Amino acid sequence: MSRIPETPWSPDAPGTPRAPGLPWATAPADEGRLRERQEALALVATEAARARSGSGRLVLLRGATGSGRTAVLEAVTEDAAARGMHVLRARCSPQDATTPFGSVLKLLNSALEPTDPRPVGRVASYDRLVGERLWRGLRSCAARGPVLLAVDDAHLADRPSHRWLAETALRLDRLPVLLVVTERGQYDIDPPSAGLAHGLSPALVRTLTLGPLGAASAAGLVRAASGVAPGVAGGQEWVADCVRAGAGNPLLLRALLDDLPAREEDGTVPPPLPDSCAALASGAFPAAVSWWLENAGRTTADVARALAAVDLDGPGGVAGPAPYGGVEEYAELVAAMAGADPARVAGWLTATVRLGLLRRDREGRPRYAHPLLRDAVLSGWSSAGRRAAHRVAAEALLGRGEPVEAVAGHLVRTGAVGEEWATGALLDAAAHAIGGGRPEDAMAFLRRALDEPLAPQRRASVLTELGSLEYATGRSSAGIPRLSEAARLPGGPGDRLRAALALGTALAERGQARAAVDVLRDLDEQLPDHPGLTRMTRTASAFLSEHDQQVRSEVYRWLRSTAGHSPGLVGAAGRALLIRYEATAGLTSADAAMRGIRALLEEPADALAEPFLLGTAAAVAQWADELDEAEWLVRRGLAGQRGSLLHPMHTMLLNTRADIAAARGAYAQVLADPGPPHSDTGAARRTGSVNEQAHAVVALVETGRLDQALSLADSVRLPDSPDSWELNRFLYARGVLRAAYGDPAGALHLFLESGRRQSARDVVSPVVTPWRSAAAECQLALGRQREALVLVEEEARLAAVWGTPRVTGRALRVLGVATGGRRGLELTGQAVEMLRGTSVDSELIPALIARGRQLIAAGQRSRARDTLREAAERAEVLGAVRMRTAAEHALREGGARRAESARTGSGSLTASERRIAALAAEGRTNAEISALLHLARRTVETHLTSAYRKLGIRRRTELASALAGDTGQR
Repeated sequence: MSRIPETPWSPDAPGTPRAPGLPWATAPADEGRLRERQEALALVATEAARARSGSGRLVLLRGATGSGRTAVLEAVTEDAAARGMHVLRARCSPQDATTPFGSVLKLLNSALEPTDPRPVGRVASYDRLVGERLWRGLRSCAARGPVLLAVDDAHLADRPSHRWLAETALRLDRLPVLLVVTERGQYDIDPPSAGLAHGLSPALVRTLTLGPLGAASAAGLVRAASGVAPGVAGGQEWVADCVRAGAGNPLLLRALLDDLPAREEDGTVPPPLPDSCAALASGAFPAAVSWWLENAGRTTADVARALAAVDLDGPGGVAGPAPYGGVEEYAELVAAMAGADPARVAGWLTATVRLGLLRRDREGRPRYAHPLLRDAVLSGWSSAGRRAAHRVAAEALLGRGEPVEAVAGHLVRTGAVGEEWATGALLDAAAHAIGGGRPEDAMAFLRRALDEPLAPQRRASVLTELGSLEYATGRSSAGIPRLSEAARLPGGPGDRLRAALALGTALAERGQARAAVDVLRDLDEQLPDHPGLTRMTRTASAFLSEHDQQVRSEVYRWLRSTAGHSPGLVGAAGRALLIRYEATAGLTSADAAMRGIRALLEEPADALAEPFLLGTAAAVAQWADELDEAEWLVRRGLAGQRGSLLHPMHTMLLNTRADIAAARGAYAQVLADPGPPHSDTGAARRTGSVNEQAHAVVALVETGRLDQALSLADSVRLPDSPDSWELNRFLYARGVLRAAYGDPAGALHLFLESGRRQSARDVVSPVVTPWRSAAAECQLALGRQREALVLVEEEARLAAVWGTPRVTGRALRVLGVATGGRRGLELTGQAVEMLRGTSVDSELIPALIARGRQLIAAGQRSRARDTLREAAERAEVLGAVRMRTAAEHALREGGARRAESARTGSGSLTASERRIAALAAEGRTNAEISALLHLARRTVETHLTSAYRKLGIRRRTELASALAGDTGQR
């Protein structure tokens, strides 16, 4: 045998294994790394004293990777040397496995004498000879004084060295030799080989397992290294976050602290821990985690990464553990992803929870203690391995019947599967996400579905839905190209029409009405043998042309001409559009319009045309004051719509719903309906049209919140097209706002501009926007009675043509104010009587106020007070603060002394409101309350809305506590 050079081993010797990128992995022991290791130090000190007296023993220190085994060993060797013991040290490494007795030769190299060359013979004989020679060398060394043998990482020793150490432990009880060995001891998926103490009598070995640091010690280590004092604001949370990320493991904690930014000298708390390792300084932390995984073995590393992949939140969290059955099913899933034994995986999960790297969630399933730790586990995983594991997980979940979104959550992290089950799962998950109001998740699933092989017709359907969602969420730069591609792909007429409608809707809303109509015209030319498709394209073109007056005129000219000689080519939806046109042009009455609409609704419905017919019918019914019927038509129309697809009628139905609420003066509903304003960046979801925002501005004005109304008006992005009817409605709303601020001249300009634009579109009837009466009121405020009379007389004439209480009553009210005298009193009286039997108190209240003021002017103060008190009470129920204030001001002008009542809280409730609110709080439905009190259901709803506003609540479930709370205060 050749003699090994007598170079004492040291932690810095070449070939010494160390954590990659961790310069401190073999640093001398320090106080921080020896926290909670006093028991180990005391045990070794006791056994060292016993060895110095002549009776040695084996002390085995076991622990997980990074638990500080080496630090403890360094400390005990220094202490032994200081007490006069001869210290021999060795660190085992994977490289030793190829050299028989390589680990022990490192240990005893300096104690051996030169020997003859290696003998020839059987291996077993050779092992005995070497073993005996090593034993004699140890005895010779011990004869000169007490010896401490320190062996680090004995689990990596070559088999002959491992066997020699175990046999030596049997003979130490009569020698002044203490053998201190560290050994990796943690639960790995692949069962480890027998440890050094296996088969030894407890009398010959003392074993101690080093666990993770406790929370207090780990926190102390973090504070000592970071300098964050306990009393610093936010410091406790930051330290706790570090402890979770490091899992109480000294190795990981040190690496993490080395990776964090340097502490500021002012003592402030460092920035919060990131969730991604990409934000760390040097990469020491992910390197330490990778080293931890490498020491655990390939299978354990695969399981740890599979767990991280399952734990990783996907779209909407669907790839997280929440959807997966119980703990056993969770372990089976992770095992399937890693190709491991489920029983061993379950044991590993339990053991790793004890180590602190995992924590159990509410369902008892183990998850990584911190997102940064999870990301570090994933960072060393190849993309191919990760994709393969996610595919296995998706297929396993599908076979087990788990929610389809859980399956798709894994599929979004794989490449193309190329099988129908994957495509179906992704599309089903997208549908679930849309139904659950999670468009971002749906878009992720649909984008991933496009990676799978799809037939052209199916691909067009996916592109249409995805493009619609992207456009609706502000990503028009992505949505419109997808819709354009969908419109070009072959497919059935219905599919192609849906794609063309979605693309046309997007283009029209961006002010490109001509391009939108051309899309439909091109489709009509490509499919000339489908007369039903022709009807649909022409009808849809009429709606899309609303954003461009020239295009609108061309489309309606065709509709009128064709309806005259070939009504079958126009269809029911097209004829309904013509009724709508006549209503806005002042060419028909409400009664005639509704007769025509109802007749069309009774005709056999075409599935593709029905949304257009229902949307048009709802708008006409709303103008005709048939609000309940209009509401029913809106609900029916929306029920047949796929909200994920762009369709011109979807926005129209929502606009009509807002019109109905505004007509009723349901200000709370108006303010609840609109979504956030249009956003130039697309960050906000586009759920509120400009029309809905216009109604919201007016509702804020009427409820006395002018500053909020101004803020909303300034934040709304107006349509790109100068001919948009929504722009006209918004100009009117801004006029209402300017008038409320006491600027009649500014309001007049806005009203007249709105009217000019409407008239240019052949919209002259006041059913859409009563700009003439609003402008006339401004003229009166400016002292221009003659100009006011001209405007309001024209509105009264047009209102008489349409013939509904709302438009006629409004026109008579303003005409009466402008006329004045006895004739004016008569006109306002007619307005009140006409409006009193309707459900549009928002028009009746100003009529009552106008009549009250005229009665005061006529000297009929008693009648005036009764009229104005009625106006104030109705305004109170409606929540119309501005009109209530106007009524009370008129009352004071008439000499009345009306005591102020509470406007909020239980004390502000009227007797009827309190009675209805109490019944609702008991759990009764609106129908039950209306039957019990013999009231109309609409009256019950109105009183409840008023009660909600006064009590400052938004839900029916809050009524009981709100009423009880106010009762306790009285």
